[in-house]
Amino acid sequence: MAAAYSDVVTATRDELNGPGWYLHPGPASSAPPTPRELLTTRAARGWYVGASISLTWFFTVAPDVVGAATSPLSTAVAVTLLVLFAASFLLVVPLSRGLRVGRRLIPAAGLFLLSFTLFPWIGWDIRGLWSYVGVAIGMAVVRLRTTWMLLLSLGAAALVAGVIGDGWTESVLFLPAIIVSISAMMAAFGRTIAAMNALRATRDQMAAMAVERERSRVARDLHDILGHSLTVITVKTELAGRLIDVDPARARTEIGEVEALARGALADVRTTVAGYRGVSVAGELAAARAALDAAGIAAELPTATENVSAERRELAGWIVREGVTNVIRHAHATRCRVRLTARGVSIEDDGVGPASDAAFAGSGLIGLRERVEAAGGRLTLGRSELGGFLLRVAL
Repeated sequence: MAAAYSDVVTATRDELNGPGWYLHPGPASSAPPTPRELLTTRAARGWYVGASISLTWFFTVAPDVVGAATSPLSTAVAVTLLVLFAASFLLVVPLSRGLRVGRRLIPAAGLFLLSFTLFPWIGWDIRGLWSYVGVAIGMAVVRLRTTWMLLLSLGAAALVAGVIGDGWTESVLFLPAIIVSISAMMAAFGRTIAAMNALRATRDQMAAMAVERERSRVARDLHDILGHSLTVITVKTELAGRLIDVDPARARTEIGEVEALARGALADVRTTVAGYRGVSVAGELAAARAALDAAGIAAELPTATENVSAERRELAGWIVREGVTNVIRHAHATRCRVRLTARGVSIEDDGVGPASDAAFAGSGLIGLRERVEAAGGRLTLGRSELGGFLLRVAL
């Protein structure tokens, strides 16, 4: 989980710088949208409204283009090119949002080249259209250094075009300043959108991680509860079966305890799903004594739990539960010893011991290791002094 969270944070930091981030809303892992999807999203519709309002700037250029036409055909071609430029401006920003960084500036470059189609009518006054090119560059959300380099270059080009077309006057500075300032403002707006989408994607990934973590918790707790309870139920049922003819009263007692265990396990399952169940080491030691006794295993259990700190007693209870369950289920032991200290818990037996490393890979021990490590402890497995299996946890 920690590694996945680190990956999310790193990816988000990189995406805010530009590369690798699709600007459409949605999880970062989702596939890039199709052009049709890009052009019909809610964000695209919002862009069309704002961009259409900005096309009022066309009124500073369109009259000059139409006035420079020398024939009806020339006028028709000029108007068509103006409409094409305006439509292209409306489309390039939504389309660039679905491109990777290396291609995200292609639509803006196309818009810049398209402006030169009006050169035969208005000459270097086409620089009046370059503010739209600057907006397209800013909204592409590439690296900040690249954005500023392109915007300043566009402003410088507008200045040179102005000097070529009209000669040097103070007025030639106004248009480059407008191009750079408006484009920079839109670049900041575009990066804000990218940051919001990155945060949405991170939120979705963190939510998925939280769901997976909760699923693991429930699975681990259910295994611990049912594994222990069903093991004891099995042992007591077998004992009752052997006693039913020779000691009916004792058999009825065992069956009653099996019923109580089953009811308790059902209650534990319900509270586990709700997430409110608690475990105490004292209760688990009492349950362990009864379970070991029913299994015919001599129990050496501590009589006090005060040496375990209060904040560690629930974890110690889980350790005792899983360790004793493993002894009853797998060890074929005649003796089980549990030790509690301020620094740890150990459970050992005189059974068959671990046959191989595969014996350490049970789901119960995996879940217990996760629980211990989450609490800052360390779990080790091996052969005990009694000759069987040893489970030791350093708290």
